[in-house]
Amino acid sequence: MRIVGIDPGTKSFDFVVLEGEKIVEEVSLETVVVAKEPQKLIESIDRLQPDYVVAPSGYGIPLMFGDNVRDARKLAIEVLLLSSEEDIVEGVKVGEIGIWVYDALAKTVEHLVKVYKDKVVFLPAVIHLRTVPRFRKLNKVDMGTVDKLASTFVSVYEVAKDVGYDFSKINVVVVELGFGYTAAIAVAGGRVVDGIGGSYASVGTLTAGALDLEVVVGVKNWMRWDVFHGGIFYSSNLFDLNGIVEGFRRGEEPHTSMFKAFIEGVAKDIKRASVSTPKADIVLLTGRHSKNTEVVKYLREVLSDYEIKTVKGLKGASIAKEAAQGYTAIGEGVVGTVFKDLVKHMGIEEACGTVVDYIVHPRAEKFIERIKRAYLESVYKPKLCREE
Repeated sequence: MRIVGIDPGTKSFDFVVLEGEKIVEEVSLETVVVAKEPQKLIESIDRLQPDYVVAPSGYGIPLMFGDNVRDARKLAIEVLLLSSEEDIVEGVKVGEIGIWVYDALAKTVEHLVKVYKDKVVFLPAVIHLRTVPRFRKLNKVDMGTVDKLASTFVSVYEVAKDVGYDFSKINVVVVELGFGYTAAIAVAGGRVVDGIGGSYASVGTLTAGALDLEVVVGVKNWMRWDVFHGGIFYSSNLFDLNGIVEGFRRGEEPHTSMFKAFIEGVAKDIKRASVSTPKADIVLLTGRHSKNTEVVKYLREVLSDYEIKTVKGLKGASIAKEAAQGYTAIGEGVVGTVFKDLVKHMGIEEACGTVVDYIVHPRAEKFIERIKRAYLESVYKPKLCREE
């Protein structure tokens, strides 16, 4: 079977074709191109002639196929992207590139559901997994979006050969160092047990990450796309991590402080995640910035008590990032045989509920109600969580 997986990255959209255990074809499109011309993404997918497509799934949804979709646009905008039609209209109007991407994703999901029907697979995020205990989900939404779970899947599979594919022996922290976001995912016994997602993690390159609530109440009014802003790129006014690293080497401000903030933030998130997987002594790095030798060097200095490795990825991969590989591998595990055992072990098929199920703050009641209603209205057979 030809399985196509799509990762909608902040810098690039990567998609790969998987046949068995090997990637046989890769495509990468600049995100800005997809944002302005979503038809190019759609045409590229169709040209690959997939048997199954693992759709970009954003903040995630319990595992399901396209024939379970009642309203593809509502599903995409309100459930997978946690946005609204008003957000899309306003963001496009003001030229916010991140919202253009959301609009392109919604159009892509509509196309995939219409054309491929039951050959389209949607995936869950970390918060949907029943392997993550309820008490760790309190007041969380982003514990790792679908791309972070996908990168974790590839990472676990890669180290599995070192333990004879006995997944239960794998205890690691997987770190995604993406162009705009970072995340730290705790894996214990080969299962995801906790996650610190990009908008909840320490300051990233594009995103501000977790904000002091005093900032939140001080600003009062926020736009959907504000989650894309406030990171070290904005503080240094340089949207290139290599440039910030060079400034750090020369001792220039604000680059020195921004690089230190980034490295120390990642290190602290790793330490936080390790509380949930205390046997872990290995950190696996994925994502665009995981290939930056200076980033790896300084993380090793700060975290000298861990073995830090950069994930190599699946056979045949050369340009597609781990998230795209993971999207495809999980999809193959759902409909095929190669990755089936790991999909079962990680409990991906048992995922349930929505990303707002564990919010208890009274101010969030309308938000919770809106997302839950959108989920129920956009699919035929919702998969809600029973009381745990």
